[in-house]
Amino acid sequence: MDAATITALGQGGAFAAIAMGAIGSALGTGAAGTSAVGAWKRCYAQSKPAPFQLVVFAGAPLSQTIYGMILMFILNGKVTANPGMWPLYLIIGFAGGAGLGMSALWQGKAAAASCDAFGETGKGFVNYLMALGIIETVAIFVMAFAIVLLATI
Repeated sequence: MDAATITALGQGGAFAAIAMGAIGSALGTGAAGTSAVGAWKRCYAQSKPAPFQLVVFAGAPLSQTIYGMILMFILNGKVTANPGMWPLYLIIGFAGGAGLGMSALWQGKAAAASCDAFGETGKGFVNYLMALGIIETVAIFVMAFAIVLLATI
């Protein structure tokens, strides 16, 4: 393979990290956002105040896109410095992106349930946020361990 192809394959792995994280974020925020809208509608229908805190739940899965961007920048730098390792960069980008995306998806599903519960009761905000934080930790681990692995190359 020529140098341009090798570089492109490595950069494809770098972009996969952010793309797959962003796909998960889109799915997660979509699930949580639609649940927030439904909870607000119920509040309005019952003449109750609509809790603004639901925006926190709806936006929680966005952070995985940021983690994917960080991973993309690091991978892209590695591709530039050592393009011969492109298969590893491709694998790390896709596997890391998949981990980030799944974390975002499931965080969004948990956030959707949190929107429903908090919108109905007005109670438990911190408890729901803790559950979302546990799911967030998976994405942080994926990013951190990928960075540690990449630092050894």
